[in-house]
Amino acid sequence: MMAESKPGGGIPRRDFLKTTATVTAATMAGGLLSSGVWAQGDDKIRIALIGCGGRGCGAAANAAASAENVELYAMADLFQDHMDDKLPKMQEALGEQFNVTPERCFVGFDAYQRALATDANYVILATPPGFRPQHLRAAVEAGKHVFMEKPVAVCPTGVRHVIESGEMATAKSLGIMAGTQYRHHPCFLDLVKRVHDGQIGRITAAQSYYNTGTLWKHGRQESWTDLEWQIRNWLYFTWLAGDHIVEQAIHHIDTTNWFLNAWPVECVATGGRQLRTDPAYGHIYDHFSVDYLYPDGVKVTHMCRQMDNCENRLGEIIIGTDGVCDGMGGTITGKNAYTSPEKPGFQGIGVAYVREHGDLIDSIRAGRPLNEAREVALTCLTGIMARMAAYTGKKVTWEFALNESKLNLMKDITAFGDMPVDEVAAPGRTPLV
Repeated sequence: MMAESKPGGGIPRRDFLKTTATVTAATMAGGLLSSGVWAQGDDKIRIALIGCGGRGCGAAANAAASAENVELYAMADLFQDHMDDKLPKMQEALGEQFNVTPERCFVGFDAYQRALATDANYVILATPPGFRPQHLRAAVEAGKHVFMEKPVAVCPTGVRHVIESGEMATAKSLGIMAGTQYRHHPCFLDLVKRVHDGQIGRITAAQSYYNTGTLWKHGRQESWTDLEWQIRNWLYFTWLAGDHIVEQAIHHIDTTNWFLNAWPVECVATGGRQLRTDPAYGHIYDHFSVDYLYPDGVKVTHMCRQMDNCENRLGEIIIGTDGVCDGMGGTITGKNAYTSPEKPGFQGIGVAYVREHGDLIDSIRAGRPLNEAREVALTCLTGIMARMAAYTGKKVTWEFALNESKLNLMKDITAFGDMPVDEVAAPGRTPLV
């Protein structure tokens, strides 16, 4: 049964815990020992990395740098060549914090299950996002704390699945953190507090952008099945990535939701496949433009594209009756003009990548584990509903996307084989389900 969520309703923001890495005996007795993943007197974080691509390995290194007594303990990936490439690199990068033995290296479709069966107590989920709901559920059922990269779902069914797993984690006193790193970025934490305190007055509108260039692509090899080709090029298939409005642009959709402290009521959208028309790029779009309606009549415009040789723009502009906040720029203009002393945007991103793990580990060691599952799932739904609107040409409401849509892109796959590519979505022809 899903937790009730009012369309467009805000969710109170939690203050992130910043505790010391030293845990008192009282905390151990009341917190850590109540969680099944901790041994008596042992606060070591033992990481199981599931998905050994660039972001997964980066997240493991960030976690290792975020706190004392942290080690990489197990690694799992679908592909042997990924493991062969990343294993020595991680050993060199982490030094004494690398404690992965050959017995704790797992490859194949069941690699995540075997990694979860180890003594790891902190799992990083960094496989293609289409697998995230399934892997999160397995990790929670195994009693592990979880850091999961965004996006955490690619369809409404997956969103509901993640929310339910988050509720299960709460019942088991397990922490869940997501890779929406701007929520741990000192500049954004500073500005969001000021906006919530009313320093730009009543919010009337907002704009968000993720206009950037193209990303990597792997040419197909003769030995690859349809499925292997798609998974190795997961960015370009909606069932694996959610399209780039969900996979990439979600960062600034998320920060906009955070500034507004609300979810959209409805949206209309357009998009298409103008430059990336070759079948090598799967079936996703290369640009989107969205009009969101938020509570109290607040209008939000979002646009994103992945095109080379174009003007790039990333960020969010929050417009109020007394001023304007530029999140990526780190400024407020107007009645309460202000420039954050923290490094803005990408200048401070390295700190945020590490801090998000530190916040989760600190909360676990304090016996009050953070759980961002529901919030990040709903942020993903914000992007998903816009993709649905663009693909179909229909208006999509929050109520429909959250509680009524039957769209399910989740797949239970256990072996490589044939996998037909969906047609490119065509507004007015593609159904809204």
